[in-house]
Amino acid sequence: ILRGRYILLAEDIEINREIAITLLQSTGVKIDCAENGEQALIMFTENEDKYDLILMDVQMPSMDGLEATRRIRALGTERARSIPIIAMTANVFKEDIAACEAAGMVDHIGKPIDVDELISKAVEYAGRGKAD
Repeated sequence: ILRGRYILLAEDIEINREIAITLLQSTGVKIDCAENGEQALIMFTENEDKYDLILMDVQMPSMDGLEATRRIRALGTERARSIPIIAMTANVFKEDIAACEAAGMVDHIGKPIDVDELISKAVEYAGRGKAD
């Protein structure tokens, strides 16, 4: 169901990127990686229509995931307002989840990443992306 879909994965820790890619590759999805929020913002801005979903780590250097999400939403384009952005964070207290939602994220995935949760949320949200 994800074949032909594109995910932008923003994650500063290489092993976490590798784990997410390994877990998702069986779905046929294509993944571009950003090592921080600033890079994710640039990659999205340069090619908004490419991505169906953004998986955004919350705690990253240079620009964290909350700020990157706020800046993506502030771009003002239809795609910037509508693209699903899912937080990936070890912080899953109510106030952490509320901060993610306030920044413009639509959901969250706890760390360590659960394979079933990652795939089910990727399918749920990437399926809402642009038409084939």
